[in-house]
Amino acid sequence: MSARLLEVENLGKRFDGFIALEGIDLEVAPGERVGLIGPNGSGKSTLVNCLCGTLVNDTGRVRFEGRVLNGLPAHERTRLGIARSFQLPRPFGSMSVAENLRVPLIYTVNARRGAKLSAGEIGVRCNQLLDLVGLAEMAQRYPRDLTQVEMRKLELARAMATEPKLLIADEAMAGLSQSEVEDIVKLLIRLNERGITVILIEHIMRAVMSFSQRLVVLVSGRKIADGQPEEVMRDPEVERAYLGQ
Repeated sequence: MSARLLEVENLGKRFDGFIALEGIDLEVAPGERVGLIGPNGSGKSTLVNCLCGTLVNDTGRVRFEGRVLNGLPAHERTRLGIARSFQLPRPFGSMSVAENLRVPLIYTVNARRGAKLSAGEIGVRCNQLLDLVGLAEMAQRYPRDLTQVEMRKLELARAMATEPKLLIADEAMAGLSQSEVEDIVKLLIRLNERGITVILIEHIMRAVMSFSQRLVVLVSGRKIADGQPEEVMRDPEVERAYLGQ
């Protein structure tokens, strides 16, 4: 198996005449915590969509555990171990919190080769995940009953229910209070400590800096920096392009 979990080579994406991504190279090692930042319109979401298979890149190549993913649909990439959470949570409103976790366990985990989880094992796994994210007491409630931070935790639990090797957390803290932001950062670190590689896309810089072991900066569809967070934030090009200095 490759020493790099994720490898992106010369990735490019255009929308008609607009260049959304150009020549993106990125490597992520197993167990890393990577922050992905950049101003609005920098290409972060386009990059994530190309990684997850919801968009098809025009140039370049994506490898996951050494396997080329080009042409592979999103659900198959999820079954390989790539999961994402969305900035706007998308739970099934007619299902309870626990039932929302059963869906990825049945249609992703049990769709993989090998032994299948029994109904009892799925129930146990749901309870474990809810306990992990602090929603154990909300198992039989519905998404409409959750607070904003609880919805973000449910979104992360739904992603974790696919048993990923790589979790891409897309602005999981937008609109939260400082204490809630700290709560989500601690949760993401706990997930990482369980062996999950995490890419965090976030605009809240205190959260990014406290979470990230490495920082990648995109501006206008190009990667302009990649390295230790403190060094990246001192980069003159980052200061000009991202911080507006």
